Amino acid sequence: MAVDSPDVPDGDDPDGGGGEAVGVRLLTVGPDEAGGRVDKMLADLLPDMSRARIQALISQGRVRRDHVPVNDASGKALPGAYRLEIPPPVAAEPAPEAIPLSVLFEDADLIVVDKPAGMAVHPAPGSESGTLVNALLHHCGASLSGIGGVARPGIVHRIDKDTSGIVVAAKTDAAHNGLSALFAAHAIDRVYIALTRGAPRASRGTIEGAIARSSSDRKKMALVKSGGRHAVTHYAVERTFGAKEKPLAARVACTLETGRTHQIRVHLASAGAPCLGDPTYGSGPPAEKVRAAIAEAGLKRQALHAAVLGFRHPVTGEVLRFESPLPPDIATLQALLEQL
Repeated sequence: MAVDSPDVPDGDDPDGGGGEAVGVRLLTVGPDEAGGRVDKMLADLLPDMSRARIQALISQGRVRRDHVPVNDASGKALPGAYRLEIPPPVAAEPAPEAIPLSVLFEDADLIVVDKPAGMAVHPAPGSESGTLVNALLHHCGASLSGIGGVARPGIVHRIDKDTSGIVVAAKTDAAHNGLSALFAAHAIDRVYIALTRGAPRASRGTIEGAIARSSSDRKKMALVKSGGRHAVTHYAVERTFGAKEKPLAARVACTLETGRTHQIRVHLASAGAPCLGDPTYGSGPPAEKVRAAIAEAGLKRQALHAAVLGFRHPVTGEVLRFESPLPPDIATLQALLEQL
């Protein structure tokens, strides 16, 4: 076995995480060293890295063998050339940042904001700053609930970085516990607006199917026949664009019964109507007229917006409901689609 780390600087982890170097680790594994679980083999060959750390790198798509992603930490370790990408460490506690927020509601217990597309909800590799958590820490100070852990204080639910719309955060532990219970009981009204390629065959219905990490690409989610987490999306086609018998695009309202990672994007794609502009689940280009509309609107992300959030205040009992209009890129695209 040969180990080579040409792109790895000397020195310890800046956050004191055990001296793990940052950069790229290259290993050539021979037949005698293969066998068993791949995460255990890599941990044995790289004593400065824990098995849990290697499992995390695999789940993030940062481990390859012979240029092919290693997607299963429990899979069999095969001989070959392994490449591990080690991202820079994330600070243990996110720093407050003076980022403007569109606040829809705020009291002593809660804050409801309209998140723009491009802002991650909480820090993660590749998005360590500029997140909603960084902004909330500056806006709310020490009042944010700490139940969610230092990485995401006050956060009870999340939406994708490139999905815009309404997010609620807890400022007290009582509110955090109450909101968590509401989400667990599916007692939250959540409606998303999607502009889709084509339209689902039925004008309204329910898409149901368990969601888990894709076995072929760990950065994607997929419907699975066994395992995964149960997911339910209710949808209604509000209007179609182009020929009625074969729409080029549609506006679809999706009401979440559950909230799984990428749920709406996966479910709409499974119904043959992926979100326009979705780089992960788009499954093929839309019609030329729709592509032109996307370019003219300046849409550079999935056309998905968290438009409605309704719930009973977990402390006061007041019924709250918030609505957010379509942001400019999606609103412009819809206007252009209406001309088809």
